[in-house]
Amino acid sequence: MHEHRAAIVTPTTLAPSLHPVVLAIETSCDETAAAVITGTGTIASSVLCSQHDVHERYGGVVPELAARRHIETVDTIAMEALRKAGMTWRDIQAVAVTSGPGLAGALLVGVSFGKSLAYALRVPLIAVNHLEGHIASAWVDQPDFPVPCVVLVVSGGHTHLYLVEADGGLRVLGKTLDDAAGEAFDKAAKILGLGFPGGPAIDRLAGTGRANAVTFPRAYLEPDSLDFSFSGLKTALLYHWQDQGESASADSVADVAAGFQEAIVDVLVEKAFRAVRRHRVSALAVVGGVSANSRLRARLAARAAEAGIQLALPPLSLCTDNAAMIAAASQRAYRQGRLAAWELEASADLLLSTVTETQPRRARRTGARRG
Repeated sequence: MHEHRAAIVTPTTLAPSLHPVVLAIETSCDETAAAVITGTGTIASSVLCSQHDVHERYGGVVPELAARRHIETVDTIAMEALRKAGMTWRDIQAVAVTSGPGLAGALLVGVSFGKSLAYALRVPLIAVNHLEGHIASAWVDQPDFPVPCVVLVVSGGHTHLYLVEADGGLRVLGKTLDDAAGEAFDKAAKILGLGFPGGPAIDRLAGTGRANAVTFPRAYLEPDSLDFSFSGLKTALLYHWQDQGESASADSVADVAAGFQEAIVDVLVEKAFRAVRRHRVSALAVVGGVSANSRLRARLAARAAEAGIQLALPPLSLCTDNAAMIAAASQRAYRQGRLAAWELEASADLLLSTVTETQPRRARRTGARRG
């Protein structure tokens, strides 16, 4: 009978005043990533293997293909993260892994690898919620960024507003009722024939277009709402593009992209600063893949300067899915004693366990669906 389980146990393995050296694994969607964070909270390495070449021909992520590529690359990426950090397996004091939300098969690869690795190294296993990782990315380059603050998580699968309270607790202020902003960008790019991934393609093309040439709807919902809805915007784009037909020119495509992007950015910026005002905080962080959008970053910076609000925008390398953010979140989980059991399973629809909601959920609109 193996005795490994008794040897891997609690945070008392390490000095309580120190953080562990963590190897973090992220495989929630189509990026295979690994990172090492030191006991002082410094990211020693961050390695990422993109799958864009696998999924581009399909116009979106194919879950089974994503899982297969993770299987092929996760061990190599983990070893490369160790090499770049100048460490060996013996230096690793904990293993962290994204356990959800995300694609079930992709998550399963990372969770299985992380569990096996922690077991073999006889170190604690830390499960990290993917959204918790995005939130933690705001503090990687700005460790003194203040709390309480509002955090907007805006990505391909999520558009959430949180209040990070002084004690580190999270409160949901609003979220999408249908499509996430990143999903809307991807679907728009597919309609316009711009390829995958759609967000960067829209961003590039919109820079050459006129944002006021085509007017798209802004769904602000009720006057006091901090929720989001982008399905109507996507439908408006589809109808507009169908009306254009073969008469669409390169200039008109750029104008459509710019107008569509502006509609999303308007809503994101307005809702984020509405949350800041309502909860009387002086700091706003915007994280997730869509936070890499150049127009959104420019508008946020201008609005924050005008309102005297401290703004955190992670560097582009920390906006899209990566393991550095998972590593950063894992150290907080470790301090709180949140270690995973060997029975840990991947959860495609995992919720943040530390979150409470501040608004009653409204009935979903007829025909709306979750992104």
